[in-house]
Amino acid sequence: MTTTLPLFWHLSSASKKERIDASVKLVGSLEQFQAQFTQKAAPAVSASDDEDEDEDSPSKSDGLDLLNAQDVSYSIRRLVRGLASSRESSRLGFAVALTELLSRIDTVTCAQILSIIVESTKNQGSTTGQEERDILFAQLFGILSVVQSGLAVRTKPLPTSASSSTSASSAESYEEIITRLVELGEKKSWLRESAWFALSLAVDALHESDATWKDTAVERCLQILYVDNTIWSTEKVAMALKLQDLYPRRDWKALLSPTFKNGDLLSSGNLSTLSRILKESTTDEDGAKDPSKAPSGTWKPQLNFAWDIILDQMLPGPNSTKPAKGSFQDFYRIVVDESLFSSTSSPQRKFWGFQVFQKSLKRVNEDTMPMLFTKNFMRSWINHLSKKDRYLHKVAQQTAAEVQTFVEGKPHLGFALILQLTGVNGSQQFDRLTKTKTVESILSSLDAKGIQNYIDHLMSQIDEPEGSSTDIQAINSRRSWVIEQLGSLIRNGRIPKEDGWVLSILNWLVVHGLFIIKKKSSKSSIAPLRSIPSPAFSDDLRKACRLRLLTSLSDLSSQTTSVKQADDKIVKISAVASDGEFWISKVLNTVKALEEDKKHVELVVDIDEEESELFQKAQNIVTKLRKVTGEGADSAKGAELLLLGTLLELYCSGDDDESADVSSLEACIDAASRMLLPEKKKKSKDVSEEEDEPVDVIVDTIIGFLEKSTAYMRTVGNQVFSLLSGSLKESTIDLIVTQLERKNPAQLMEDDEEDMDEDGEDEGEEGEEAVEDDDEDNEESEESDGEDSGDDSNEEEADLELRNKIEEALRVNGIEPATGETDSEDEELMDDDQMMAIDEQLVQVFRSQAKDRKSGKNVDLQREATHFKNRVLDLVDSYLKKQLCSPLGLRFITPLIDLVSHSSKDEKQLSDKARGIVRSRFGKAKDIPTDVELDQVLPIITNIHTLARKAPSTDLLSLFSLCSVYLGKVMVHLKAEDALVDMYRQSLVEFATKKNPGLNSQFLQDFIRRYPALGWRLRKDLLEFTTKSKNAYRERKILVILELLLSLLPSISDCNDEAVEYMPLLRESLVKMVTDSLDQKSAITTQQVKEMSKLALLAVRQTKRISPAKVQSIWEPQSWRTLQERVKGEAPEAAALQKMCEQIARSAELAAQTSDNSTSKASKPSKRKAEEVAGDDNEEEAPVAKVSKRKKVKGEKKDRA
Repeated sequence: MTTTLPLFWHLSSASKKERIDASVKLVGSLEQFQAQFTQKAAPAVSASDDEDEDEDSPSKSDGLDLLNAQDVSYSIRRLVRGLASSRESSRLGFAVALTELLSRIDTVTCAQILSIIVESTKNQGSTTGQEERDILFAQLFGILSVVQSGLAVRTKPLPTSASSSTSASSAESYEEIITRLVELGEKKSWLRESAWFALSLAVDALHESDATWKDTAVERCLQILYVDNTIWSTEKVAMALKLQDLYPRRDWKALLSPTFKNGDLLSSGNLSTLSRILKESTTDEDGAKDPSKAPSGTWKPQLNFAWDIILDQMLPGPNSTKPAKGSFQDFYRIVVDESLFSSTSSPQRKFWGFQVFQKSLKRVNEDTMPMLFTKNFMRSWINHLSKKDRYLHKVAQQTAAEVQTFVEGKPHLGFALILQLTGVNGSQQFDRLTKTKTVESILSSLDAKGIQNYIDHLMSQIDEPEGSSTDIQAINSRRSWVIEQLGSLIRNGRIPKEDGWVLSILNWLVVHGLFIIKKKSSKSSIAPLRSIPSPAFSDDLRKACRLRLLTSLSDLSSQTTSVKQADDKIVKISAVASDGEFWISKVLNTVKALEEDKKHVELVVDIDEEESELFQKAQNIVTKLRKVTGEGADSAKGAELLLLGTLLELYCSGDDDESADVSSLEACIDAASRMLLPEKKKKSKDVSEEEDEPVDVIVDTIIGFLEKSTAYMRTVGNQVFSLLSGSLKESTIDLIVTQLERKNPAQLMEDDEEDMDEDGEDEGEEGEEAVEDDDEDNEESEESDGEDSGDDSNEEEADLELRNKIEEALRVNGIEPATGETDSEDEELMDDDQMMAIDEQLVQVFRSQAKDRKSGKNVDLQREATHFKNRVLDLVDSYLKKQLCSPLGLRFITPLIDLVSHSSKDEKQLSDKARGIVRSRFGKAKDIPTDVELDQVLPIITNIHTLARKAPSTDLLSLFSLCSVYLGKVMVHLKAEDALVDMYRQSLVEFATKKNPGLNSQFLQDFIRRYPALGWRLRKDLLEFTTKSKNAYRERKILVILELLLSLLPSISDCNDEAVEYMPLLRESLVKMVTDSLDQKSAITTQQVKEMSKLALLAVRQTKRISPAKVQSIWEPQSWRTLQERVKGEAPEAAALQKMCEQIARSAELAAQTSDNSTSKASKPSKRKAEEVAGDDNEEEAPVAKVSKRKKVKGEKKDRA
């Protein structure tokens, strides 16, 4: 036992792996002991201590030692005792080891183990609650080990036995197992489910065994469970279903009575009783306490295992071969919906109900799925989904997630599921009520057939059945919902679009939005014509159809479609169907076909002959534009889309829509003809030489679309502009830039007033004629105005505030305002001075009131202008995305920068958008415009540098630097490097000499880092300003710039000679800075010393790389030593200066020495003796070099830090 004792400790480990490893080792060792024991003639006693023998001596009567090795007997008893331990996970570890051991050895009986379990778990005197729980759990786990090990029904006999029977199990021992498990469930309600679960395993084991006493055990089991025990619980129902399935020929009617009327537990007559038991309610139908129901105990969130058994029989699932029992629809309605989800049910029971729904959902098919979405369930689900503070909100969300997962696995059931969510028990506004996207996500999971079925279902909701008396308001509400759902199918980008069902929706919206069906056409290819809606659509519904049609086309324009071209190449194009035709074109084809079918339909809007001719002219131009090929193909596509979009917008506008403007269509027709059709171009030249560019007219029309509130026209405008971007002129760019110019609110208001004045001129005469009528009806109008003012709370508040100010002005002058209660005879008359004083104060009151109203209007105008500029920026971004290499794109840099730098806090969104365009289109551009003149670039970069010198923030300066670097790339391409360098030289002078420059060193570093060769031309200017800058901070920053420039020397070609000439100048400048400090001509800060040291050390290394032989002559180490001594004598407190001089001298000496060594190495003889002689000559210098080298590295690390 000395080898097995340590393993018992690890059985209690919290780690599952450690427990299993210990169990494997323990059982393996015990099997070896048992094998050795059976080979001997007599039982051998292994050496064990006295304590163990004394501990085991009371249990010698169990008979384990007769057939088992002492280690095995000890281990069985030890494992059983360990089941009562509450330390960590000992109960789990000991139960696993005991189960495995009992399954491996065949020298014990079921009765023996049960007696050990009973003996070890006896109550000894008074026990605490914790001790009682440990004992009960020990009994449960012990019996469960016996059952799961197979010992309870083992048929293999013992090798030998002291008694006459050699059977390992018997009906009596099995009966004892059943009895003790039932007793355990009755003692504690919280233990009942576990006890009956173990009992269920025992029943399964008995059914699968071949024991000779099997029938007797079954009889005794039924007697104990259903005759002797009359209390019913959820677990007992599950056991009854299991036993009925295993032994159907038993007299179940007698066994289940009187609680259940029918022998079939799942029959309709038993469902009412079954619902109360499964709800774990202890009351009967009348609310009185029912003694036959088991007490429920503490509620648990986990669903009882009995539900799995019930659902296995009622919903076997797709992989099961067993037929379903009972009526699941009745069971779910009575037991779940009317019980767990009833209005009086507690939240805890509803929580169980949601879990039952989730379990059932995984088992249903197309026929049984509708049974789950019952009335009470849907009400509870929607209520708890709608608000986060609801008690069961999380489990309701989990249920919604399960539904979505279910549809993803079975997309063919998605349509049926949507019918349930939006049907009688659900709500058509399910997503809106629950604030989820459940229906929308289900739609995205449907296949093409499911989408078409859903569309057909929506169409069927339009007409009201004959003889129905549904309220017209309800019909209109349902139709509005159908229109919204049809639009959501197109709007949902996750739903794969197919031409068939998309076109069917568009055609339906066209028919019911633009036409009135007079007579149905059963053979028409347009499906909506095959029936006449009953009742007819109202004007509001027709308008909703038109709006939804335009919105749907806008959504389709923002989605791309893969189109196969003539060369079999697949490209993605927006706003088109799979055949490459614009969706708007398909809609207009439907409109044209319906217009010709005057027998069955008529247009809602009357179109006069002039408009009809204009529409036909537009169609003819579109036909010609489709024939344009070559370079103008994209522009022709854009013009085509513009004409089609404008034409459809005019159809949908209606007579009462002020946005309908036929002149815009006329202008587009004329511009498209002159721009893209050759014959029109020739005629236009003969007529006039001063006409606007046609592309300007088109873009001006697009800009007009951006001012409209409809998303349809804005989307069409952006799409057209993208296609026309390759045909823009300078005048077009100027037109767009003009829209981005900043106007003050007063100017915006003047423009608005001018428009109002123009509109009012036509009505001036009518206004004059109406004055007399207004005077006659003055009294009536005052009364009506008083009533109407009550409808507008804002106007009421403004009038009340004005009244209070007037009353205050009167009180200041000693006049009490009239309230209707004062006597007019007591009023005092005012003289002229008092009247004048009151008049001045009243003028101020009215003036402030007018100013407040005007300021409010200014805010609104400014806000509208900001939104409009945002839309114009979309055009700019679209152009730069497609035409970045066009020279016209440079013209956008200045207005974009102006937007960023001059926008107010209220225009932050506009500023951020402009900044994003600059960074993405110019900052990350890989290509530049090549066909550009220097005169076009120079003013822009000059303006940028001018603005950069006055930049108020670092963020804005980085944007200027980015644009300047981009334009510098263009200037380098144009061979204008001198002009670029001069520009940065001027900025350098500004940075170094001005008192408060907007520039910073990063602006210059960006240029040098991007163009090192051009930055090298500024080397002397930089060197000059190391001592002539405005202050020490600028001098230090110039040293940083010089350090960057020198670090980039390896990337600059053909500059070595210039660098060799430059290094002495740099040395002299550094020495001058130190000497001036000593002569008190200037002061050097610690940071300056640090930067000087870094710069000098870098310069020494670069000199060594370029010209190793000249390092000593250029940097003169001895002069730095002399300077160090001078600093030490004149400024002993300047330790940093001394250290810098020493580091420079040492670095120069080391570089020169390394150069000499490499030179001598090249000329050394190859003989060893010559090397030794050379070594003797340098014997004294070698250690110095070594030390110097080590100190140099240390010094460099400090400098870098």
